Amino acid sequence: MKGAEKMNTSVPKLLSGPAGFAAAGLLLNNLLGFSGALAVGTAVWMALWWIFRPVHIAVTSLLPIAVNAAFTLIPNAHVIEQYFTDIVVLLLGGDLICMAWTTTGLDRRISLRTLCLIGTSLRQQIFVWLSASVVLSAFLPNTVVATIFCPIAVGMLQFVGEKNISSSRLAVPILLAISWGSGIGGFGSPIGSPANLVAISYMEELTGHEFMYVQWIGRFVPILFIIFLCNLLFLWHLKTPAKNFHGTREEFQKMYAELGPMRKGERICFWLFILAILLAFARPLYAAFLPGLKPAYVFLIIGMLMFILRDEKGEVLLTWNFAESHAMWGIMIMASSGLGLGRMIIETGAVGHMAEFLGALHLTGGFVTMFLFCAFACFMSEMSSNTGAASICIPMVISLCGALELNPVPYTLGTVAACSCAYVLPVTTRAIPVGFGLDASVQMREGLKLTLICVVVNATLCWLSMEYLPLFSHL
Repeated sequence: MKGAEKMNTSVPKLLSGPAGFAAAGLLLNNLLGFSGALAVGTAVWMALWWIFRPVHIAVTSLLPIAVNAAFTLIPNAHVIEQYFTDIVVLLLGGDLICMAWTTTGLDRRISLRTLCLIGTSLRQQIFVWLSASVVLSAFLPNTVVATIFCPIAVGMLQFVGEKNISSSRLAVPILLAISWGSGIGGFGSPIGSPANLVAISYMEELTGHEFMYVQWIGRFVPILFIIFLCNLLFLWHLKTPAKNFHGTREEFQKMYAELGPMRKGERICFWLFILAILLAFARPLYAAFLPGLKPAYVFLIIGMLMFILRDEKGEVLLTWNFAESHAMWGIMIMASSGLGLGRMIIETGAVGHMAEFLGALHLTGGFVTMFLFCAFACFMSEMSSNTGAASICIPMVISLCGALELNPVPYTLGTVAACSCAYVLPVTTRAIPVGFGLDASVQMREGLKLTLICVVVNATLCWLSMEYLPLFSHL
């Protein structure tokens, strides 16, 4: 009886995806064309299955390959190649490093140390994780930051008794703080995200002179601060079963002291982890003579060392059998799915049709124009990555501003900031906490609310800056 009941409840969930796909294809056919409508329909299918979860979320992430193969929307190779990119390499390398923490006991030591430093107040935990993610992602790729922080946070949560992360209400605000903080911090500095460099390149070409990095910081740090406050207040007001973790700071300090000094295996894992972070930070110093050694490959190389180096017992830090059974392969597929989906939406011409639709709205500038540009950029960032969204949206914004005889600079700045205000679909950076156990449907539900808030706030701030701060609009 229970099996039949389970089947009855799962069938509608299973059919929701294809039904949404078909509905989007029919309704959007005239607007986006057949191929473009099916590409957007694929996004609808994925979103519905991520919410209802009739199959594993990683299986859902393979849908761009399956749909494209069935309907031949674009060449199959263009979709498949998105499933093994620098992001996947980074996640694999970070995963190998963190698995060695488990085998050596470093994960327990780091968890206890984190609790000793931050304390057990949930609000304080949220503030620290969000702040650290924002600050670090202003200088490192977003995925690197999430890859560094998520295993530490999960280890800490499991240590205080939250063994099942997917059902833990205490885990939700902390993992969301890491995911969302890593996203918004990217526009805090010019090097925080490749999307920023795309914007700078276009503006330098547009104005004919160099766009100084200090100019970027002066324009965006105030906006980032307010967006940060929106994120913080939103996370603080999420419903949680408790305001504090189990245990006290004093108890955790005593337990940490009982661990004694770090063993050889722990020390090797710790310092190699620090080395990976430092090399990622120092990328500008060696990029000229080691152009291929991006942070993703630094993490992979150091992760591979875990199979070679030995601990105090003479045993390797990590065996392949352990890695094969414990690696989070699903994260890698999920993180890549947005890139595959984005490639489908771009190459089918759906983006071009959307741009034509915006151009036909007879925009005249001001808040409405700024809001529509920001909303479109955020939508594209949900479908792919913020870099891909910027590469699509910025040329479109500049072109439309030229046709409307508007100054493109403030609208370009608003657009690139909006590319970092996507919080909903579990793709790219947002896939990482989901892979560590965060419920994708919770992220999507809460992320939708915060996306709407932040798009309005960002558009309003950029419009006010454009109207009342002349330096914002001129280089």
